[in-house]
Amino acid sequence: MIDPNTIVALATPSGAGAVAIIRMSGENAISIASEVFQSVSGKDITNQKTHTIHLGTIAEDGKIYDQVLLSIFKNPNSYTGENVIEISCHGSTFIQQQIIQLLLRKGCRMAQAGEFTLRAFLNGKLDLSQAEAVADLISSDNEASHQIAMQQMRGGFSSEIKKLREELLNFASLIELELDFAEEDVEFADRTQFHDLLNRIEFVLKRLIDSFAVGNVIKNGIPVAIVGEPNVGKSTLLNALLNEERAIVSEIAGTTRDTIEDELVIGGIGFRFIDTAGIRETIDVIESIGIKKTFEKIEQAQVVLYLVDSVQCSVSSLNSLKIEIEKIKNQFPLKPIIIVVNKVDLISSEERLELLEQLEILNVKQILLSAKNKEGIDELKNQLLSFVNTGALRNNETIVTNTRHYDSLLKALEEIQKVKFGLHSGIPSDLMAIDIRQALYYFGEITGEVTNDELLGNIFANFCIGK
Repeated sequence: MIDPNTIVALATPSGAGAVAIIRMSGENAISIASEVFQSVSGKDITNQKTHTIHLGTIAEDGKIYDQVLLSIFKNPNSYTGENVIEISCHGSTFIQQQIIQLLLRKGCRMAQAGEFTLRAFLNGKLDLSQAEAVADLISSDNEASHQIAMQQMRGGFSSEIKKLREELLNFASLIELELDFAEEDVEFADRTQFHDLLNRIEFVLKRLIDSFAVGNVIKNGIPVAIVGEPNVGKSTLLNALLNEERAIVSEIAGTTRDTIEDELVIGGIGFRFIDTAGIRETIDVIESIGIKKTFEKIEQAQVVLYLVDSVQCSVSSLNSLKIEIEKIKNQFPLKPIIIVVNKVDLISSEERLELLEQLEILNVKQILLSAKNKEGIDELKNQLLSFVNTGALRNNETIVTNTRHYDSLLKALEEIQKVKFGLHSGIPSDLMAIDIRQALYYFGEITGEVTNDELLGNIFANFCIGK
């Protein structure tokens, strides 16, 4: 599967900048570079040591394209495991294109998406889960997702899977050996130890599977729907949370007719806030569509902020609020709801206490704030952060964020449970061996010990060119 061609691509973002890096990888990378690079000291770069940097010019037939720094990484001590050259040139798009076109004329071909990391995987520099973590690291936009990607790229997840696979493989070998001596009725695999191993594997798999719930929200952000009646301050709250005028604010009811979304990082965790149209009876067709979308966003959200206006709170309005909250709780019993009482700057301290007592009957968390004056915003942020189980993150435990890994773990757990059932039921070793092999297959799928071209194509197609 390893392509003998030398590939080239821009490794930095496209467009003009102070500096750009052009990367080559392949057997002929150094020799191709030597044809176009002239060292200021007259060095022949084909004779230079690995991990060295050289100042010189890129030129062809006496025409100088740019003065550059050229870095040499010789196989196998490079990112891809091949000879790698990195040319740091000035960031003009014209210079970038001219150098890349020159290298293409000298025998390189353009790299495909993720091909540098694909070669690193094929050459044994990374396993598949580590290679996927590279893409996650590049796309990480908050502290938590960055921390998880770094841990996975360092091999924390794959080393745990490899250890389990190795232990299971040892027992599988003994089970398979028993099949060769079936007529003699001997047991090479200690069934008690095997049972203990299966329990341990099952425990680890369940822990990793459970961690996906946390990992998925950390990787993709936690959607939070801001809902309530018109003109209670939903758009003002969104602006206060984001600390910018993101949504139009007006005293006219029904100003927000579509959902408005934006992201905010709180305590290293990404939250995606969704400002929705006010919920009310209306004959306006466009506003009705917005209200319909509001209920769709409630379904998609993991946390619901239900805003009420402190000034307009009365016995009748609280009864209506109770009905609306019960509707959401009945439809989504596990979805956290926070009653956010807005505009508390317009009522007295005594009225605040009285309002809190009245809200107790709703049996949900309440927060009093003034979105306009940004009072209580920090308390709301802390409450949102409490919904995320960051304990595993703080303890540097393995957290699964990849859907492909999650699927393979579920299938591996199913096979392990089949093996456990077979062990208790006393089924023949040849039947039990089939389930063990299948469990090993799913373990291997995660780390890349079992793979195919289609799987690799799907994974690396999501990478950026040059990585």
